[in-house]
Amino acid sequence: MMVPDPSTRDDDFLCEDVLETLGDEPTRTIIETLSEPMTANELSEACDIPLSTMYRKLDALAEASLVTESTEIRQGGQHTTRYELDFTEIVVLLGEEHDLTTAIDRPTRESTADQRLEELWAQIREGT
Repeated sequence: MMVPDPSTRDDDFLCEDVLETLGDEPTRTIIETLSEPMTANELSEACDIPLSTMYRKLDALAEASLVTESTEIRQGGQHTTRYELDFTEIVVLLGEEHDLTTAIDRPTRESTADQRLEELWAQIREGT
């Protein structure tokens, strides 16, 4: 299995995914609440959204490349996943042929070796 380089971003997402995700009011509430990395439990409480629904909304945001996940390893072997916005601006453009596209500005992040390894393992787990 070939694993892509986690330090590069794939912005070949579908405009429909982004627009559909942003068209959902609870999802917009999550975006507005994510001023700093938070867990699903923290977001569920802050947004007053049931946890099972929160996970579905976070999956949709991740599929649309609007949030990233990071895993925090805690002592005792337990871990927690934190979610963080992965855009600073979204622009919807109408092309010459009247087709819609989206342009997303992403935050500039310097990733550490640990973060790159974490991303690589996440991609490997998704591929298996």
